[in-house]
Formats: sequence, structure tokens, C-alpha cells
Amino acid sequence: MRHSNTARLTEGAVLVALFAVLLLISIYVPVLSLILNIFLVLPFIIYCSKYPFRASLLMVAASIGVSAILGSVLAVPVAIAYSTTGLVMGWLIKEKKSKFIIFISSTLIFLFHVITQYIASIIFFEINIIEEIFTEMERAFTEFFTAAEASGLNVSEYESVWTANMNTMELLIPTLLVLSVSFLVWIMILVNFPIAKRFSVDVPKFNSFDKLSLPKSVIWYYLIVLIISLVSTPEPGSTFALMVANLQVALELLMILQGLSFIHFFGKLKGWGKARIAIFTIFGIVLSPFTRILGIIDLGFDLRKRLQNNTK
Repeated sequence: MRHSNTARLTEGAVLVALFAVLLLISIYVPVLSLILNIFLVLPFIIYCSKYPFRASLLMVAASIGVSAILGSVLAVPVAIAYSTTGLVMGWLIKEKKSKFIIFISSTLIFLFHVITQYIASIIFFEINIIEEIFTEMERAFTEFFTAAEASGLNVSEYESVWTANMNTMELLIPTLLVLSVSFLVWIMILVNFPIAKRFSVDVPKFNSFDKLSLPKSVIWYYLIVLIISLVSTPEPGSTFALMVANLQVALELLMILQGLSFIHFFGKLKGWGKARIAIFTIFGIVLSPFTRILGIIDLGFDLRKRLQNNTK
């Protein structure tokens, strides 16, 4: 028992030190931050997948404390976000949950931290990061259009297109935020799970992409939102317009994902090679409107089951 506790404390101390080093380098060497941030969850995945939840919480608390002592004020929210996300990943691995459950849960916890920190930056520091980004983009393009007009170019048409695109981007900020966080968490899992496996962590595997299929209810949500967007004319900038636009884009992306999964399913059913499937996948991404329709047909009419029955 004493040996077990000693090993637990030793491993915890080493992993806390590793986390602190990675965090400090990512803060003080911005060039490396994009890469190192991906690995910040790794110490917690390794530790929390092996030891009890209470011990894991102590490790998270120790990591946050060390980060507060060694780093700046900026280190604490970063440490909280990545340590708790790593805790969730490690604990769910220990509980033998599927990779999909781990992905969804980790995305939700990391998204919670991003939103909380965004609100805190507005309340306590009066810094609206998203607003600052759009202001800088608008300033840069205004200078560009001014210089272009001074050169004798007619940019009025491009200026109107740019304004429309900016308005659309502002409207879709919630969807873009969710997609960005989801992509980051997916990269974390993709990179860190194979490394954790080398440290005797029994990481789960994703099911093959061709087996991915959304719940039937998604098609009904999509149709309802589509009908609402066609028959209603919400006031631009209103909460209702914001909800409809973001839901429509999110559900369309899910339909595209369903369509791409069907392409993989069909390719395996027909015995295509990996190169051929990859080529059709690229075409599916480029021709996303058709892929979305394919996803709708697949989900709405059990296209996979029909094809499987025909091949028997």
C-alpha cells in the first residue's frame, strides 16, 4: 500500500512538472504555443486513467496551483481549461467509455471554459476578443479598399460582398466557435491517445468512419429548421435569426458528414481501394451540396440497409 501511494505521488509529481513546463513554454514562447497546447492534456490522460478520481482531482489542483505560482495571471485559466479537459478524458478512459463519448464530453467541458473565459474577459478586463478581431479585420480591409480606389480600381462590388460576408460571419460565431473547439479536441485525442497508449493506457478506438450514422431524429430537426428558414423572415440581427442561421449551418454540416460516411460505406461495400475512397471523399467535400443531399437520402430512407439487402 505504501509502495502504491509512493508510486502514485511520484508519478503525479513528475506529470505535474511536465504540465508546468509545457504550459510555461507555450505562454512565453508564442511560436510554439499552437503545438504545445495540444499536449497539455496528456499528463492528465495518463494519470487520471490509472488512479482514483479523488487523486486525479488533487493532481488537477496541484497543477493549477503550480501554474499560478510559476506563471502569470494568464496561466491560471489556461491551466484550468486543459487540466479539467484532460481529467475528463482520463476518467472516461478509466470508466471504459467509447471514444465518441470521450470526444463529446471533452468538447463540452472545453467549450464551457472557452465561453466562461470569454465572458470573464469582458466583465473583468473589458476586452471583447471577438469584437477586437472583427474590428481589426474591418480596419485592414478598409485600408485595402481605400488604397485600391486611390489606384483607380472600382471596388464597390467587392466591398459589398465583403460586408455581406462579415455580417454572415458575425451571425455564425456560435457555430464557428463550436466547430473550432470540436476540431481542437479531436486533434488532442488524435495526437495524445497513441502517446498515452505507450504508457500502458488502454485507450479506446473510434469505429471506422463507414459505420458512422446519425440518429434518425436529426433528419427531422433539419427539416423543421429548413422549413422555418424558408417560410419565415426573421429580423436581421435578432435572436431568432441567430438561432435559425446557426442551427441550419450546424445541421447541414451534420448531413454532409452523414453523406461522406455513406461514401466510405459504399466504397467498402463495392470493394474499392483506399485511394479511390479518398478521391471520392475529396470530391464529396468539394461538392458538399450534393453530399448533403446524399446524407439526407441515406438517413431518411435507410439507404445503407437497402443496399446491404440487395447484395445478399
